[in-house]
Amino acid sequence: MSGPTPGFLVWRLSMKWRVAVDRAVAPLGLTHAQYALLGTLFGMDRTGERPSQRQLADRTGLEPLYVSKLARALEAAGLVDRLPDPADTRAVQLMLTDKGRDVTGRAVVIVSGLLDQLLAPLGGLDAERTAAFVGELQTLLAVPLEPLDPKE
Repeated sequence: MSGPTPGFLVWRLSMKWRVAVDRAVAPLGLTHAQYALLGTLFGMDRTGERPSQRQLADRTGLEPLYVSKLARALEAAGLVDRLPDPADTRAVQLMLTDKGRDVTGRAVVIVSGLLDQLLAPLGGLDAERTAAFVGELQTLLAVPLEPLDPKE
């Protein structure tokens, strides 16, 4: 294969997106990782879910330890409350504060604008090409990746 590999292109797109979101949400005092956590929590909050840190880690694809660190920083900023989970004394539930809902709502509008820009070459968010692209991404994300044993 000549030219960049698919893995390299996925990485470059991921980095391009992360940098763009970092820059866009910085005026709100957020990083891309914080936005990913808050945005996911925002969506879950709208359906009445109060996820544990572990559930949020599973949903975002972030490491549980990193979610815990992010949650503590967001709690210190007044954006998230960390509450004992009534179903599991070892777990902590996360909930947006009023300030967290406000900041996240503003961030979602900003990031939606970036997404519109990113998807414009495919015809926009509702385009057939975008739907196919999303389907392909979901297929790749569903593939379990484990390091291969170099002896094999």
